[in-house]
Amino acid sequence: MAYNPAQAVQYAALWWAGYNPAFRAFEDDCTSFISQCLWAGGWPMEFTGQRNKGWWYRGPNEDWSLSWAVAHSLRWYLATSGRAEQRSEARQLELGDTITYDWDGDDSWQHHAIVVGFDPAGEPLVAAHTHPSWGRPWRYTDSPAYTERTKYLFWHIKRT
Repeated sequence: MAYNPAQAVQYAALWWAGYNPAFRAFEDDCTSFISQCLWAGGWPMEFTGQRNKGWWYRGPNEDWSLSWAVAHSLRWYLATSGRAEQRSEARQLELGDTITYDWDGDDSWQHHAIVVGFDPAGEPLVAAHTHPSWGRPWRYTDSPAYTERTKYLFWHIKRT
């Protein structure tokens, strides 16, 4: 099934300020929210039955892959699954693409957001959970988590 970025963004618009009751509401929910957006956009789950492999969600009682709900794990899934391509800068992203954040610059990735629009200069605007955001500038410089060491990874989600 092809990825439909419009459907992913539509899902983000519907749930950015709340939680879809079909999914567990994690305390740090950014990665699960992005996984839900990707799934709503048509990404098929890759069920393996092993929490450290694939990308899947089967229910609220510890029945999901780490890549579904843990930022660092989704970062590695994006890099190795063949479903996404890394871009060198934010301006190369399109609607429905994602950004991964490393607040401390130590290669431990802590946050994900989805591109839902662009500002007049062509810079991506994102939506995210944990602290619900819609149309936020992608750099997150207004976040208490942001530091001068913050690193970003830009992911173009393959459409086919």
